[in-house]
Amino acid sequence: MPESIDCTTEVRIVFKNSDCELNLNIQTMSFKFFDKLSQDFSELLNDKKECNVVIEVDKEKNKKSFTSHSVVLRYRSTFFTKELENIVTNESQVKTILKPNISAQIFEIILKYIYDGVVNFENLETKIIYELMIVANELEFKELSEKLENNNKCNEFKGLKQFYNDIITKHPNLIFESEDFTSLQEAALISILEKDNLQLEEIKLWDNVIKWGIAQNPKLPTNFEEWSKENFKTLKTTLQQCLPLIRYFHISEKDVWEKLKPYRKILGTQLWDDLQQHRIFPNLPVKSLVLPARIISNPELSQRVNELISTIISEEHLAEISTWIDRKSTIYSLSNVPYKLQLILRGSKDGFQPKTFWNMCNGHAGTIVIVKVAGTGEILGGYNPLAWGNSKIKGTYMYMETNDSFIFSLKNGNIQNSILSRVKNKSCALRYFRCDQKRYGSCFGNSEFSLESGVSDFTKDKICWCTYGSYYNFYYEKRIRTTSETFSIVDYEIFKIIKK
Repeated sequence: MPESIDCTTEVRIVFKNSDCELNLNIQTMSFKFFDKLSQDFSELLNDKKECNVVIEVDKEKNKKSFTSHSVVLRYRSTFFTKELENIVTNESQVKTILKPNISAQIFEIILKYIYDGVVNFENLETKIIYELMIVANELEFKELSEKLENNNKCNEFKGLKQFYNDIITKHPNLIFESEDFTSLQEAALISILEKDNLQLEEIKLWDNVIKWGIAQNPKLPTNFEEWSKENFKTLKTTLQQCLPLIRYFHISEKDVWEKLKPYRKILGTQLWDDLQQHRIFPNLPVKSLVLPARIISNPELSQRVNELISTIISEEHLAEISTWIDRKSTIYSLSNVPYKLQLILRGSKDGFQPKTFWNMCNGHAGTIVIVKVAGTGEILGGYNPLAWGNSKIKGTYMYMETNDSFIFSLKNGNIQNSILSRVKNKSCALRYFRCDQKRYGSCFGNSEFSLESGVSDFTKDKICWCTYGSYYNFYYEKRIRTTSETFSIVDYEIFKIIKK
């Protein structure tokens, strides 16, 4: 802001003598030096002297700390005024504010705004602007929040409605992964489902529609096995405007069977029959309305939609496994999963012989073993950070040492919650075989999770193990099955975990 002179007050002075009267009009003047004031004040941001507040942000990615002055924070935001009143100073007379839900990038913009009142939107992505809008409202920066909401930030948006539509289309997970998603108004949910270019897999839309519908009826049984005919009717009535907007015929056969089938009573007989017909005879016409596939412009997302990397686990399962690998306390969101899968072996494609496992997995490190149990549909697995191989084994077998392996059971169908079991005795984390490769495949601990076959086929005999191990040598923390019965498998996959 340029310096200005403000002429505000007029003073009249009268000098008198015997001969004449002299009138003088003098205007008092005030000078405003806003540029210099703003510059000096903004330099406080980089001045660490007398800083008495630390703000820690971005817990999920890379935690970062910012320093500030309590007096500045208090006078700029009512949020910080209340926050600082409730925090006790440490020995160094410093107060620490924790905001793990705010990214470092966003808070850096906020802090600059606090000290010099400047926010530059020129090179910011739409997603960042949206996040900034949310944070500005949360931290009670009324001026900034209103500016954003009134859409005066840049000329590239022609209206607030278009701005929100752009956000929802490109980043729908901001809506669906929000803690307040289930409080979304029905009209808003319908408008989202109507979008042809929504950048999200169809099965994820289905999952969220079901989640929303159940949340609107809190009296529905929490145990799905206890649902009655009336319960399904209640859910169908709630979702009657949403269900016709799902693109059912563009959902994979695997997801139709695993995720749509449990709710087929709300789909209706005709639609379910048409989905089964389409699976067997894809070229025959159906009676149900077939909506066009959504237009996926993100190449990576398009690949996930059209190419099923795994026939056993989902993207949600990979997010959970990735979280366990990195020892995170919060499960990665689907947009932030740091790993991708590279298929090494699939039983239904390469065969179920134990020897095939050792031949194809030899030398591969950082892998996960995924199996689907015959009869129950359970999904079991294990993570091995070491390389598979037998070159250093002198006897029949030997134990391999690592502190980072784990075994698991994944939430699936009737399995309500996933189970993680980390290695307890690191010196016996895995068992590698040299002479018995016709019988044994991967083995974690002492049969805490072990693939075995007496006829060289994991699907033929029921001797795969998932137990605590022999005697009292408990090599892993907990069971990943409720039963110690042996089992056979329907299919299994070995993937190499690769950092994106």
